[in-house]
Amino acid sequence: MDLLTWIIVGLVAGVLASLIVGGSGYGLIGEIVIGMVGALVGGWVFRETGWSVPFAGLAGTIFVSFIGALLLLVIVHLVQRARVAT
Repeated sequence: MDLLTWIIVGLVAGVLASLIVGGSGYGLIGEIVIGMVGALVGGWVFRETGWSVPFAGLAGTIFVSFIGALLLLVIVHLVQRARVAT
């Protein structure tokens, strides 16, 4: 996968995850980074749990990145909420 594909997958996954979790306000670059890190997190989660990707090709990559970005944003929101409460 080339760099442009990683950027597009990261952007799509980051934007979709932010829409579900709530407006993150991280901007375009932040959404790309969230999606790209989400791809790593999602790949690790799917590998460790033994789950298979329900889609083939780019759709499967975006799906795994989206799940990882969701998990990442939920953790970030929980940490931010805990930091504000203290």
